[in-house]
Amino acid sequence: MNPPRLRDRLFLQEDLNFLLTNRIPRILLTRLMGRYSAIKSPLLTRFSIAVWRMFTDLDLSEARQQKFNSLRECFIRELKPGARAVDPDPQILTSPCDAIVGACGTVEGVDVFQAKGYPYSIRELFGPSQDINPFTDGTYVTLRLTSAMYHRFHAPYDGQLDHVTYISGDVWNVNPIALKRVERLFCKNERAVLRTRVGAAQYPLALVPVAAVLVASIRLHAINVLMHLGWSGPHEIPSAQSFKKGEELGWFEHGSTIIVFAPKGFQLAAGIENGQRIRMGQALMHLPA
Repeated sequence: MNPPRLRDRLFLQEDLNFLLTNRIPRILLTRLMGRYSAIKSPLLTRFSIAVWRMFTDLDLSEARQQKFNSLRECFIRELKPGARAVDPDPQILTSPCDAIVGACGTVEGVDVFQAKGYPYSIRELFGPSQDINPFTDGTYVTLRLTSAMYHRFHAPYDGQLDHVTYISGDVWNVNPIALKRVERLFCKNERAVLRTRVGAAQYPLALVPVAAVLVASIRLHAINVLMHLGWSGPHEIPSAQSFKKGEELGWFEHGSTIIVFAPKGFQLAAGIENGQRIRMGQALMHLPA
């Protein structure tokens, strides 16, 4: 019998990955993971990190803290001073996080893509309370954080956070395999919509952190609450928090996704394309001329 073709083997691997990370009690496991990661035990933490490293490229050499009392402390670790350089060019909008670039490009009216052939509407993503007109025909970038990456996110430009909309939801995996199989996945998962204004021209900019399986906790410095699956709201949270380019805005308690939306006139920086790795502070978009 002939061996299975490479394409067939890859398809079987994708089926298995999707089954193990999605066809499971996602919300229950996510809540259990949250409790497990909060257990304070240096010995258990060292064991957990050792297992974690067997399956990922976890690198803690840049971490400010080298010993952790819980897995959560490792997830949300800070970096050593100077570990990330923030592009100072006033015409550059920088990446808010370390990530792998996913779907990106121009918003087609109000539709964007999570993967080839899988569009979703920013109206559904943002929720009914939000005005999406500033981002019609604009520019967007999907930034996927893997579990091993630095999980804090930062301001891409000088500006102000005006409003946060929290939307509870599911916790599908957000890896490329799931994005090719679950329509409008980002609109189904738990997420927060951060509405900001940046620069002297007060350009509207939206950052949408999306939670995923095993990660359903988002923390923002501007809001003194941990947003998670068990939090009942309020869902509309006004803010007037100013920030500087590169300043830390918050963190995930594991890996996930941030989608950045800018108005028409913003252009993707060189090298920003699907599959490209990027670090916090590197050029993401050019401001309008």
